[in-house]
Amino acid sequence: MRELEINKQNIYYALFTRYTDAVDSNGYKTGEKVKTYSDPTPLRINVSPARGNANREVFGIDCVYSKTMTTADLNCPIQEDTILWIGETPDKPHNYVVARKAEGLHDIVYAIREVTISG
Repeated sequence: MRELEINKQNIYYALFTRYTDAVDSNGYKTGEKVKTYSDPTPLRINVSPARGNANREVFGIDCVYSKTMTTADLNCPIQEDTILWIGETPDKPHNYVVARKAEGLHDIVYAIREVTISG
């Protein structure tokens, strides 16, 4: 009874794949690197309603995060810097990013931070 289906919600995630060269409006490389992500993938996972004091020590005192996600799937591909759509669909900009990942013997806890992306 580690992970009840009733506690899960639908989210989308996109994994960081590589850095690519940024280009300006004329198509010339700017010398900057831009993160590239995979296509959004649906997932059902337990997302906390808000940050709580009980999980603070898991990630340390310097980690700023809005919520946590928990899964008993030890093969879950989500890593730090993964972008998330929680309560949104991938046709809109992502609204969360994974700040930290803490693996236990029977579960994985992710600290996620809310972000605002214009677009």
